[in-house]
Amino acid sequence: LVPEQPTLGNRDYAFEMAISNIRYGEGVTKEIGMDLQNLGARRVCLMTDKNLSKLPPVNAVLNSLAKYGINFQMYDNVRVEPTDQSFLDAIKFAKKGEFDAYVAVGGGSVIDTCKAANLYAASPTSEFLDYVNAPIGKGKPVTVPLKPLIAVPTTSGTGSETTGVAIFDFKELKVKTGIASRAIKPTLGIIDPLHTLSMPERIVANSGFDVLCHALESYTALPYNMRSPCPSNPINRPAYQGSNPVSDVWALHALRIVAKYLKRAIRNPEDREARANMHLASAFAGIGFGNAGVHLCHGMSYPISGLVKTYKPKDYNVDHSLVPHGLSVVLTSPAVFAFTAQIHPERHLEAAEILGADIRTARIKDAGFILADTLRKFLFDLNVDDGLAAIGYSKADIPALVKGTLPQERVTKLSPRPQTEEDLSALFEASMKLY
Repeated sequence: LVPEQPTLGNRDYAFEMAISNIRYGEGVTKEIGMDLQNLGARRVCLMTDKNLSKLPPVNAVLNSLAKYGINFQMYDNVRVEPTDQSFLDAIKFAKKGEFDAYVAVGGGSVIDTCKAANLYAASPTSEFLDYVNAPIGKGKPVTVPLKPLIAVPTTSGTGSETTGVAIFDFKELKVKTGIASRAIKPTLGIIDPLHTLSMPERIVANSGFDVLCHALESYTALPYNMRSPCPSNPINRPAYQGSNPVSDVWALHALRIVAKYLKRAIRNPEDREARANMHLASAFAGIGFGNAGVHLCHGMSYPISGLVKTYKPKDYNVDHSLVPHGLSVVLTSPAVFAFTAQIHPERHLEAAEILGADIRTARIKDAGFILADTLRKFLFDLNVDDGLAAIGYSKADIPALVKGTLPQERVTKLSPRPQTEEDLSALFEASMKLY
């Protein structure tokens, strides 16, 4: 018998699986002109950033658009690690262009910016904060129809081609937030491993760390049926629902690929097999976390990126200080998983084993230490900066970092272990130095 009240203590009782269509194959970008023709697109917006506009991935898209006579306008002003202002500039361009389809060629920054442009052009009377996640924005559900968006990822990291999430820096509060709704996910993700061959070494590393944390966080997130409140209407069920049997499959598979191929992809730019596999792992992890969500590594990463002082990473051609997203996420991972492991220690142990730890004689109560050590060794092998201190932070910054984490409830609530402000302070402190 089905109980009348499935919502124990108002917890959710269901989960939903939403992903973009995905097409994978070497050279598959050449089909994009035909896709737009098939959609009957008359005015296409092509979004990218200044660096990429001169590189082979954008060139491949331009050739396909030309071959099939697609009428388009290019916006190449996307900011790497976007801000509310850079989103607004792209939205203005989209509103003016009255486009009937969008193409985003780039990493997460480009794809996320394009999602926001598509959303607000489709909802021209909305205020910017209407769709931004609460408590910073109003977090309203999206009820307007959007135009088709084709995403062509050029990094192997965000998985943004599969998800309904768009992240930006909210400058006034110096904190990252975003828009999360199934309605904004791309119509199609074109995953062409040829695009990964133009990625410099540190970009491969940092985007790979994002995949690693997407997989680990979604696999260890609060289970979907422990999350509350249960939505009164399915349109209010969040995109990030907690770990569930479907996202678990994708997260674990992505983790196995990371363990096997990430180091190879970083060390040898000519290793096409490794780079192609990491490109696919990024989409797999995207499917996992796009439905399960992420938790503390991501929640704490947003102020780490938002409060950056002077750090400029190697291999990034940018005119502003920035902490690459994957780096900001992975630096807290040893401390975070040591903290969360007391809940579901067996999942933490399983993750450590996939990443190369020998767990034959491990005690279940040591799961957190074992996973933290495994992660430290992994990062040390890949020359990752030695903790938050190495990218310009000190103990004096901890209160501001904690303050910037508090509004990230959408993700911090998915941590399997609830955390106080004191816990967050201790996690930041433990992340100042890794080795």
